[in-house]
Amino acid sequence: MAMASLARRKASHLLSRNIFNSDVLRYSFARGFASGSDENDVVVIGGGPGGYVAAIKAAQLGLKTTCIEKRGTLGGTCLNVGCIPSKALLHSSHMYHEATHSFANHGVKFASVEVDLPAMMAQKDKAVAGLTKGIEGLLKKNKVTYVKGYGKFISPSEISVETTDGETTIVKGKHIIIATGSDVKPLPGITIDEKKVISSTGALVLPEIPKKLIVVGAGYIGLEMGSVWNRLGSEVTVVEFAGEIVPSMDGEVRKQFQRSLEKQKMKFMLKTKVVSIDTSGNGVKLTLEPSSGGEQTTLEADVVLISAGRTPFTSGLGLDKIGVETDKIGRIPVNERFATNIPGVYAIGDVIPGPMLAHKAEEDGVACVEFIAGKHGHVDYDLVPGVCYTHPEVASVGKTEEQVKALGIEYRVGKFPFLANSRAKAIDDAEGIVKILADKESDKILGVHIMAPNAGEMIHEACLALQYGASSEDIARTCHAHPTMSEALKEAAMATYDKPIHM
Repeated sequence: MAMASLARRKASHLLSRNIFNSDVLRYSFARGFASGSDENDVVVIGGGPGGYVAAIKAAQLGLKTTCIEKRGTLGGTCLNVGCIPSKALLHSSHMYHEATHSFANHGVKFASVEVDLPAMMAQKDKAVAGLTKGIEGLLKKNKVTYVKGYGKFISPSEISVETTDGETTIVKGKHIIIATGSDVKPLPGITIDEKKVISSTGALVLPEIPKKLIVVGAGYIGLEMGSVWNRLGSEVTVVEFAGEIVPSMDGEVRKQFQRSLEKQKMKFMLKTKVVSIDTSGNGVKLTLEPSSGGEQTTLEADVVLISAGRTPFTSGLGLDKIGVETDKIGRIPVNERFATNIPGVYAIGDVIPGPMLAHKAEEDGVACVEFIAGKHGHVDYDLVPGVCYTHPEVASVGKTEEQVKALGIEYRVGKFPFLANSRAKAIDDAEGIVKILADKESDKILGVHIMAPNAGEMIHEACLALQYGASSEDIARTCHAHPTMSEALKEAAMATYDKPIHM
């Protein structure tokens, strides 16, 4: 019954897409978009994942579009000093760790293995350079005007841009989208010098492997960068103010995840506050105390990574000049159409409330320009997946068990360990679990949590299931190829509505 309903919805969705495309052409022609006048239909400030995607989508909808980016290279924090370079280093460091810890078990032996850090960094930089040029090519292909420089409002329809070549130009637009992303959140009284006290940006370019590294903050970024240097030989200690790592993660999965990281020799000091950091000596000395107050202790290291979160980048844009409202931490409140309190000015991505994730910003960008083009845009913030790219990875979508309990929903839980998965056992990489939460009465899936190698790839089957309102039985009755890691999701679904076969 549920599968038949899904098929009807898919057919309806495809039909609506065809209607949408023809409507866009009629709308663009009727409004005279892309008329060639000096005024743009859309101006996007920021060329990160939200900004450049919004610009490309606007151009595809027939809107004359300009994208302004201060960095001089597109892709924002994510591509230049965030998601992409960190994943490059995560992969390279994992290869080294596998070579030194796992290859012999598979009959592959070396006389010696060593880290060539400059070569590792060069591979990362090559990936970043290629992708940034690729995005610039996409803007050109879609006829988006690209302005390199720092933009700030001089009116709700005019942006003054100090270009990277030292000139000043005015860019006009009927609709202006703020997509300036976020910046590293500082700790009060602590200066980040990117040498001894570094941000995630500095963690991507360390000239040598620190003997001891302290990570302040046990969120996704801190754990990922801590994993990189831990694999390469650093003694890593994670200091976290809260009583748990990654507080947004499902509690049961979080506990297994922390145990996994501890087996990899990462150390954790939870419920601990950083009082001060002294960089006057050869290394770094941290003064710590319990989060609730108490006796102070000290901890020494070669380098300290500050990873206490991120903050919206909205300063210096001239928002006060035109009256755009912001909250106490600099976020821009918007309505369901991404419009600010000033007509013609919109905001997306990290500068508005919601998860600070590149893929969420992309969805914001597409939906925003669809609204501008007179269409219907939509982002379901309850179904934005999150992934921690350690090894094993941890990925989730939907609600945690704690959230389901808080809502008072009667639910069932199905779990399946990768120790019982044939593919995981065959490749000797079987640490992890799939956990599914479903409504007890309707069997509708409420949340899926996966800890496993490549969990970030596996989670999208669950994303699609939740998007279409699938039940756990829908997944359980869907044929999965054997042997694959994805069979663990099928088995967990079977465990949710009935019983698994292989456990």
